[in-house]
Amino acid sequence: MRLSYKWLSEYVDLNGITPEELAEKMTTAGLEVEGIEPMAQGTNLVIGEVMECRPHSNSDHLSVTQTRIGDGPEDVYQIVCGAPNCRKGLKVIVALPGAKLPGGTIGNKPVRGEDSNGMLCALFELGVDKKYLRQDQVGGIEELPADAPVGERNVLEWLGYDDTILDVSLTPNRADCSAMWNMAKEVGAILHRNVTLPDLSAYEDIGEEGDFRIASKTPKCPAFTGKTVNHVEVGPSPKWMTDYLHAAGMNSINNVVDISNYVMLETGQPLHFYNLAKLPAKEITVVDDIDMKMTALDGVEFEIKKGDLVITTGGEPTGIAGIMGGEESMIDETTQGIFIEAAHFDQVSVRRSSIRLNLLTEAAQRFTKGIEPLAMEKAVARSVELLAKYANASGFEKTVQFNKEPYEPTVVKETLSHCNGLLGTEFTMDQVRETLEWLDFKPQIDGDEIICHIPSYRTDIERPADIDEEIIRLIGFDSLKSTLPYMEATVGQLTPAQALRRNIGSIMRGFGLSEIVTYTLVNGTYVTDGCMTDQEAIALSMPMSEARRFIRNNLINSVLECVQYNEAHQNENNMFYEISKVYGTKGEEERLALVLDGSLQEDRLHKIDVKGDFYAMKGILYAMLRRIGIPDARIRVKENKADTDHFHPYRSAELYLDNQMIGIFGELHPEYAGRFDLKRTVYAEIRLDPLFTVKTGRLRFSALDRFPAVSRDIALIVSTDVTAQQILESIRKAGRKIIRNAEVFDVYEGEHIEKGRKSVALRITYQSADHTLKEEEIADAHQAILNNLSSRLKAELRG
Repeated sequence: MRLSYKWLSEYVDLNGITPEELAEKMTTAGLEVEGIEPMAQGTNLVIGEVMECRPHSNSDHLSVTQTRIGDGPEDVYQIVCGAPNCRKGLKVIVALPGAKLPGGTIGNKPVRGEDSNGMLCALFELGVDKKYLRQDQVGGIEELPADAPVGERNVLEWLGYDDTILDVSLTPNRADCSAMWNMAKEVGAILHRNVTLPDLSAYEDIGEEGDFRIASKTPKCPAFTGKTVNHVEVGPSPKWMTDYLHAAGMNSINNVVDISNYVMLETGQPLHFYNLAKLPAKEITVVDDIDMKMTALDGVEFEIKKGDLVITTGGEPTGIAGIMGGEESMIDETTQGIFIEAAHFDQVSVRRSSIRLNLLTEAAQRFTKGIEPLAMEKAVARSVELLAKYANASGFEKTVQFNKEPYEPTVVKETLSHCNGLLGTEFTMDQVRETLEWLDFKPQIDGDEIICHIPSYRTDIERPADIDEEIIRLIGFDSLKSTLPYMEATVGQLTPAQALRRNIGSIMRGFGLSEIVTYTLVNGTYVTDGCMTDQEAIALSMPMSEARRFIRNNLINSVLECVQYNEAHQNENNMFYEISKVYGTKGEEERLALVLDGSLQEDRLHKIDVKGDFYAMKGILYAMLRRIGIPDARIRVKENKADTDHFHPYRSAELYLDNQMIGIFGELHPEYAGRFDLKRTVYAEIRLDPLFTVKTGRLRFSALDRFPAVSRDIALIVSTDVTAQQILESIRKAGRKIIRNAEVFDVYEGEHIEKGRKSVALRITYQSADHTLKEEEIADAHQAILNNLSSRLKAELRG
């Protein structure tokens, strides 16, 4: 917020308080002042008059002037000027030799052979921001009025630029301080000085009965106030008002429009003035069910959708509620009558519409942060007062209101003992009472209890803790005693979940995968079209944009976006993992996402190329589970029936731990991968929460085997429906203790094999830990395996 020191001093006596001291006290009280800057600056300035102006003999754009700054002959200075509007008779701002301006110090020096004793100034050369100046002011020296007093030394004061701007950073709960009157109350409480605000009692009920009607057809506009002014005179604003608007960062337009902006800055209530003659009907209705296009005050056409609050008159739109008025009803030099609108609009609706339309106006920002309940009445009354004084307004009609509800002040009770106990202080009741009185909380004391009646503009005060905060920040945090914290000494260590998370990351990096962190907020498509989306996604009430409306309930789309980005930047072999939480209406869960795009290991010199395929992904997942203490016997891989929209139906699988499905892995469906311009990419998404709670075996170490192993190869003919995993499980169960390993090394279907059957070649390794196996033991075990395969899987030895 840009806070004008000069404007503030109209309401609070700031005598003896410099802007720097004020900034320090405000910051200490919780209103951080981030910067202090003068509106304009310059020393040794004086108002002068150009008595002569001739072209420079050695330049085609410079002029040599004789400029008078007083009545004596010694008060005439020769000054060379390069401004195109320099001419005889012009009243100007003169920077005399030695003057210090933002651009440097002015001296006596010749300019192309002509002596120059000073400088004729433009306002921007004194530090005035160019955005508040007209084009002619930017393009030349400042032309002062004909009645400007020659010899006046307090130039900045005469111009109205003797002001200092404090850049105040308001916390989200103190939106009330964006109104100048409320800021004045706050500063008065900080400095313990009285605040004098305009008395509006004479303007609250002014006007005759009229026939203008207002209404709202949406709960997003719960209250609406308006007033008809049948006669106004549009013209320039008084200079003091223009100066204050500039100080607040706003341009002056005309007296009527400036009054609406000025009152908004004073009260915090956004207003809109409609040109009465341009309204098709004497009624205004607020709706939120229109789809159309309309042109706003800035001349830009906007697309209005259902849900956007719109001001209508006679069924025709005339403004985007809470954001900007329409072009059709704007105030111009022909305006003779106006209608004043002041309303309360839904914060979320205004913010959502302003973001979508990219119209972050002053009004929209204030509605988004919240408006004081009584601000409408204050703003309308203040507008009537200023219009009558500075726009010759007359023909007022009675204020019309929609859904006016009587205001009941918030009452908050606190006790002195609880306050001191919470803050760790020893404040007396007199200290607390005085502080609350300066805040206009009208405290009533009943023994130890303090009953506070909160003013309407302090919408942030809701509970006893808020009262305690006000007390400590105004009395001062330096009143707190210095004490050492008491804490028990504990040994820092990772929780089991933290340790497992770190272990999984280490394992992934060991396989050559790089960790990525993708954005949690996604669009609507990503939460409905994703992997394992078994929870309804949570939508933000006020998203940054439509692309970031939802909190994601799966990881696949975000991870594939990252792969797409890297491929687009010519990065090959993208092997990534991400550990992140996903969220839904049922709760949150942690997941691991893995993606293999390209080669897991590549060495062209030695002709090594390990593709990141289904089997590589399976190997990584099995290795990870083994490393965290889960044996292969507890892991099952089953046919993927859960998700064939995102995964290839024949090159993907479901991963089970015991009897619980914990994830899906495999090659992406070609159509789905094509959305991200990817080809054969392998992806896995694993739920980690079951791994955090599962009981795992302790890691055991054993001596190297001392006894020899014996391997036998067999080829089985089985049905094509029989999986390799079923065969391996049958072998392990039948062979019991002496089966050290069993692996499939070939699968064949085709010539010499009956249709509907396949040949599976396996190598079985037999070994004992405590003796050398005899041929009889191996033969018995081998036969038991064959018998088990035959009975359970109808397997036959291939001849």
